[in-house]
Amino acid sequence: MPDPLPALKNTYYLLRHGQSEGNVEGVISSARSLATSEKHGLTPLGYEQGLNSAADLISLLKGTSKSSTRKVYFYSSPFARARQTAEACLDGIGKEENQANIQQLNLDIQKNIIIEDGLMERFFGDLDALPLSTYAYVWPEDMKDVTQTGKYNVESVAAVSTRLREVIMKIDDSDVHANGDGDVVVLTSHADVLQITQLYASGIETVGDFSSYRFTNGEVRFMGRTPDTLPDPEPLEMLEEMPDV
Repeated sequence: MPDPLPALKNTYYLLRHGQSEGNVEGVISSARSLATSEKHGLTPLGYEQGLNSAADLISLLKGTSKSSTRKVYFYSSPFARARQTAEACLDGIGKEENQANIQQLNLDIQKNIIIEDGLMERFFGDLDALPLSTYAYVWPEDMKDVTQTGKYNVESVAAVSTRLREVIMKIDDSDVHANGDGDVVVLTSHADVLQITQLYASGIETVGDFSSYRFTNGEVRFMGRTPDTLPDPEPLEMLEEMPDV
């Protein structure tokens, strides 16, 4: 595992993509070729979930208001479903009913989404394009060993943590955020990536248990820095037999 995150000057929120075509098909969608593709983008419901995430983000920000203006930046995985969710959330923020809250919170919404390759989906190797149920063959092994890649060449929990640490440190040190006041940064990504990130950022030792802290489609959470900021875990039922791939 990488070193723990240091103190950060920006405040980070984690947004999972809305329902995607891959979700509806019931397949794992992690191929790196999708970074330059529109495949497995949002369904109409997924767009609505992204649109509705704006109100949830604003609600989270209400408890952190400052007298000075804060800029809000969206960073997104290059995968279509994540980028389109960031776009939908921005559409929601722009709705008339949200404008009073935006002004009251002194938020300056930056409308250009910054694509960040380090936020892309966890790579599931030989399991890519197989049924979503095969996630359950990987997660129990993650709990035992955060460095495992298994017989399917899956990206390890430690590797995901390492690249997300690099992403967050790059953002935090960027000239874009050099005003010194601290910006709001929304990282739009995928379930495993965000679940691993929230546990790693919290400093909890059992990062491999991330599958018990599931994000729903279009859900947004504050990225806390202590274990007590995590939601209550909900362990999933795991399959026992491993598939032949």
